[in-house]
Amino acid sequence: MNKNIAICWFRQDLRLSDNPALSAASNHENLLPIYILDKDNSGENYLGAASKFWLHHSLEALKKSFGGKLWIASGNPIEILSNLIETYSIKAVYWNRCYEPWRIKRDKNIKNELSKKNLIVKTYNGSLLWEPWEIRKDDGSPYKVFTPFYRKAFSNSISPRRPLKIKVNKNIFYIADKNVSIAELNLLPNNPWVSKIKHHWKIGEKAAAARFSQFMKHGIEDYQIARDFPSVPSLSRISPYLHFGEISPNHLWYGARLKGNNTQADLFCKQLGWREFSYSQLYYNPDLPKENLQTKFDNFPWENNAFGFEAWAKGITGIPLVDAGMRELWNTGYMHNRVRMIVGSFLVKNLLIHWRKGERWFWNTLVDADLANNAAGWQWVAGCGADAAPYFRIFNPVSQAKKFDPEGRYIRKYLPELSKMPDRFLFSPWEAPEDVLANAGVELGVNYPLPVVDLKFSRERALKSYKLIS
Repeated sequence: MNKNIAICWFRQDLRLSDNPALSAASNHENLLPIYILDKDNSGENYLGAASKFWLHHSLEALKKSFGGKLWIASGNPIEILSNLIETYSIKAVYWNRCYEPWRIKRDKNIKNELSKKNLIVKTYNGSLLWEPWEIRKDDGSPYKVFTPFYRKAFSNSISPRRPLKIKVNKNIFYIADKNVSIAELNLLPNNPWVSKIKHHWKIGEKAAAARFSQFMKHGIEDYQIARDFPSVPSLSRISPYLHFGEISPNHLWYGARLKGNNTQADLFCKQLGWREFSYSQLYYNPDLPKENLQTKFDNFPWENNAFGFEAWAKGITGIPLVDAGMRELWNTGYMHNRVRMIVGSFLVKNLLIHWRKGERWFWNTLVDADLANNAAGWQWVAGCGADAAPYFRIFNPVSQAKKFDPEGRYIRKYLPELSKMPDRFLFSPWEAPEDVLANAGVELGVNYPLPVVDLKFSRERALKSYKLIS
């Protein structure tokens, strides 16, 4: 066989538009688009249940984009790629880089092995605005504080590349044999809550573009203020699409700047900057998902509170805003960003449960679970990460609810058992008189739990615990 065939190996870039690897592969006479589910990485950073659900449907959308001609396999990538190269005389292999530590190590080995086979092997940045090694201090060291990091990244000298206009090669070299079906990847979890999640999302590249377009029309103009209110649909909710590469950060960056006003666009782009900062942290600290960046927290007196963790995970802590957030997660696979900070603070500070347990729960249940964002976010909340919130900053879920859900729309949506509670006592029903509870049909400890912990006491306890390591 003497065909000029190039492989485009899809990973976390499940799209056709603005895809550097696909652009390069499309320059060859024939294109072989493939996806490999790497089951060799069976450790704790393997896909969570919600991510598997999303990946299944995202692959379906990508396969449809190729007219059904996406070749899919499951197993060891180097073995699968080598077999394809030797069997079909592949001339080139292209892929976009991933930045999880295990992937960096694996991809380096794959590139070295494939380069020995007398073919073109090239990788590209299709997932970040800036490579982690591009944004460093003048002395070459990585930034540990977000503001100077973003200021450096935002400088005109390191502008993100503009989205690529790609003409995808129509000559698809399709291999019928040894092609695993998406169903055979067994990605759909056998969990009852997955059936709830699927009703809240449309998945794939077209859905990502539609979601972003909707945000540009109806969300970005009041983004600065409305983004803090969980009952207001002002967030882009683009994070799962971004994680799976159904839309590129470059598309978001320039799309926001073209359509949004300067203030709102800057703020939205700054959120993309936080994502970049998280990836920089992970790149320079491969143990970020496991180890405290501030090592003094290695001696923090965490508690082994199984009852508290289960109540938190199920959304039955007796603290309405915390419970609403955890039930939003369980029902939709997503949680409003401000509420994520509040439920995280409650877990690590009011319950003194290690942030790693929260990080693992989010990893399994969030459709936008992302190793860099998830780990950096939890370390930020816990106060042990780079540029973290001070440990003594403990979110009060009652005052936060009064400020950001003043009419109780978010709480009542996810806690229907409290729907008839008057606003005055909705955020702290344990303070309500018996007649108020009775009129609202609420019986604490029966159809809505009593608080698992006293907020004032637990705050003071957390501060005392922090003093032990300060």
